Amino acid sequence: TEVMRDRIADINPEARVESHPIFYGEETADSVDLSKYDYVVDAIDSVRSKILLICRAKEAGAPIISSMGAGNKLDPTRFEVADIYKTSVCPLAKAVRTELKRRGIGSLKTVFSTEPPVHPRSTVERAPGSISFVPSVVGLIIAGEVIKDITSKK
Repeated sequence: TEVMRDRIADINPEARVESHPIFYGEETADSVDLSKYDYVVDAIDSVRSKILLICRAKEAGAPIISSMGAGNKLDPTRFEVADIYKTSVCPLAKAVRTELKRRGIGSLKTVFSTEPPVHPRSTVERAPGSISFVPSVVGLIIAGEVIKDITSKK
């Protein structure tokens, strides 16, 4: 987090960036006041922590965009921006959608892939893996959405 903060300061010394070198979860959520942020970007892989961050951002009135699964995806052109309730194919989006519906949350801006997960040829069960260029594309899409949303409100 400090490296990213320093890089942003190199690009724009007037930017105000707060660094929180924590894993967002039940134990740390209260240490971050989401109400003071212009935008929250969720790129958490843990469903429990992801749901917590989304719920807390919604409660705080902070705009949030959430990245769905990039694991086992190879085609960066298949990512789309849509509400969580309009996502398809993505197992992570399905899990998040189900839990948000249960909690009464009616919308969430997401970036998700319409590409079915690619399964490794190995017979050994493995966690989803991300190839280096796919999550970076998701990050660029999210950055573009945040900038568009912030500048359209002014």
